Amino acid sequence: MTKLWDSAIGLLLATGGLLGLTPLFGKMATHGGVSAPLWAFVVSSGAAAVLLCALLARRGAVRLTPHRLRYFAVTAAISYVIPNLLMFSAIPHLGAGYTGVMYTLSPVITLGLSILFRQRRPNTLGIAGIAVGFVGAVMVAATRGEAGQPAEPLWVVAGLLIPVCLAAGNIYRTIDWPKSAGPIELAVGSHVASAAMLLVGMLVMGAGGPVGSLADAPLLVLAQVAAASAMFALFFRLQAVGGPVYLSQIGYVGAAVGLVFGVSILGERYETMTWAGAAIITVGVLMTTKAEGRA
Repeated sequence: MTKLWDSAIGLLLATGGLLGLTPLFGKMATHGGVSAPLWAFVVSSGAAAVLLCALLARRGAVRLTPHRLRYFAVTAAISYVIPNLLMFSAIPHLGAGYTGVMYTLSPVITLGLSILFRQRRPNTLGIAGIAVGFVGAVMVAATRGEAGQPAEPLWVVAGLLIPVCLAAGNIYRTIDWPKSAGPIELAVGSHVASAAMLLVGMLVMGAGGPVGSLADAPLLVLAQVAAASAMFALFFRLQAVGGPVYLSQIGYVGAAVGLVFGVSILGERYETMTWAGAAIITVGVLMTTKAEGRA
């Protein structure tokens, strides 16, 4: 565990792999009658509860200062609430694997924002790797979902907004990271804020749907909470170890995992161009990983 905690590539693969499970679980939940806001609430509230217990077991605490409260609120909104609502709403129309591929656009947008905000810029090989991954992502996006079932442009746009939010979150968390704050503390605080926002939104707008639908899939809920808790604990650590641009590469890993599980478990089918794009994305991941190793 210590080696994983200090290894950028290990954290990247572990976090990306767990991220790839989210669209899979999300599609299974929405097909079972769980609404997108309610499932997003399960992700945030479950992760917050498990990570809080882990933090308390280590005799840690979530320190509440004006800076931290702002950090929790902004991170929750742009990194969890908005992208999760978009993702779980779009999955029934685009497919779990296809929606997961939208993660691959995050590195390109993150790179642009990192340059704009004068964060560390990757070397030539890193830029080339991101460019190669972007070409693969464009190929996948052009297919508009599952084979023979092209989605409406509105849902494609919704899917494209997911990486925009994720990229903005990657940059914000680095720029405004509270001093002396640990990754578990920040994960707990931001997910508590996310769960609170979603709960208030569901109560005010009445968009939560039947809560009883969760009782029909207890194992799925447990699996999602476990995956989300592990992912977000590693997520903030990866941010500290690798920085925002390297962190954004989890989208490539998550997309590959989402495609494989979408086909093998959910029976989704994708065009040849989708798979070719996914292969090119993999090459991009290898290039950027090697670039970070040199750095």
